[in-house]
Amino acid sequence: MNISTLKEVIQGSWSNTLRFPEVVGKLMAEGVESYHVDLVRAENRYYTASGQHHVESVPFPHPTAAQEFSAEKVAAAVRSSQAGEITYPQFLQRIMDAGTVYYIACLAGRRVIYLGRKGDCHVEHFPPAPR
Repeated sequence: MNISTLKEVIQGSWSNTLRFPEVVGKLMAEGVESYHVDLVRAENRYYTASGQHHVESVPFPHPTAAQEFSAEKVAAAVRSSQAGEITYPQFLQRIMDAGTVYYIACLAGRRVIYLGRKGDCHVEHFPPAPR
């Protein structure tokens, strides 16, 4: 797992020069099987199938997530992001406003699991690849 690629992915996400499908492609090319975005601690954790792992701090200002979780609001934020209507920082703010405190991107399983304070969750499957 190349740490400079992980840093590049974080920077590209924050500067809106990399979209989620590009992030997934770069991470999978590095052998990343899943990653955990901790919105409370402002850090990302990356994991490979061989057991390697790495933690990177991210430039998130530690806002507080809403107390109540709304799967509908998370899904709406995902759709807005997929449509290119919002940036990654705006996406993070919207999912926190929806009560998300963590999310886990399971690249091998092609899904993202969003989690709230009380264990509420919402699962989004990756959209099909364009043909």
